[in-house]
Amino acid sequence: MLAAILEPLGLGLCTWGSVLVMVACVLPTWRVTAFLDSNIVVAQTMWDGLWMSCVVQSTGQMQCKVHDSMLSLPRDLQTARALTVVSVVLGVLALAATLAGAQCTNCIRQEVLKARAVYAGGLVYVISGVLVLVPLCWMASNIITDFHDPQVPPSKKREIGAAIYIGWAAAALLLLGGGLLCCSFGRAARNPYPLEYTHSDKKLYV
Repeated sequence: MLAAILEPLGLGLCTWGSVLVMVACVLPTWRVTAFLDSNIVVAQTMWDGLWMSCVVQSTGQMQCKVHDSMLSLPRDLQTARALTVVSVVLGVLALAATLAGAQCTNCIRQEVLKARAVYAGGLVYVISGVLVLVPLCWMASNIITDFHDPQVPPSKKREIGAAIYIGWAAAALLLLGGGLLCCSFGRAARNPYPLEYTHSDKKLYV
């Protein structure tokens, strides 16, 4: 059956996507210092993340400080923090639903309910990917806009950090894997002619 291929493939992609969302959520490299003048020796590099800001000295020493208040953060960081956490929670719920309905498990006996559980898990994975994609694109747009704005001082300009690229990869995996799980719900993907067993009352005499 095609579902036997789509389910593990989609679940594997979504699992890696959820792991990458967690990594991007923790990393402080959402926005990094922009090197605008190659003639100036930059003594330190600044990182801005969802939970903390870090300063890396040229000697390799790094100092990080947790954000004092969420309300003091810019709107894009507040939105990114909230939606990323919701995306992680939805990823865990989708994993539980998909495993419960997977053909390799016996948590649910009825085939129809198993298919619906996998479909629900795939749909939640797609929603999780969209939720993490929105703040990533919003923050990247603000970074690019401020970078090309002549009124923004060079010391305030930032570049897109590694966490945003990791988040984009995670969103792609979640959307692709969730789509595969939803496709496994179709009748063509599963056995269109399920086996039916009938009880026989005939006795065998030796």
